[in-house]
Amino acid sequence: MANVLTTGPCFLPRPKNPHFSHDCLRAHVESSQRRADRVVETYIATHGLQKLSDDAERQISRLLVKAGR
Repeated sequence: MANVLTTGPCFLPRPKNPHFSHDCLRAHVESSQRRADRVVETYIATHGLQKLSDDAERQISRLLVKAGR
């Protein structure tokens, strides 16, 4: 999964002549990334994490899988 911190807003390069389907895919990928970011932010805010432990990573992974359904 693309990460905004490492790859920018979207990992799909913009072609010179974009097609509608490319724009739809780009919008979907960016929307999914924003949703994942919100899930992680909410988890960290509600649990007041100073450090990211193994258990916190597992819980976040479960939330992301659940949010993707």
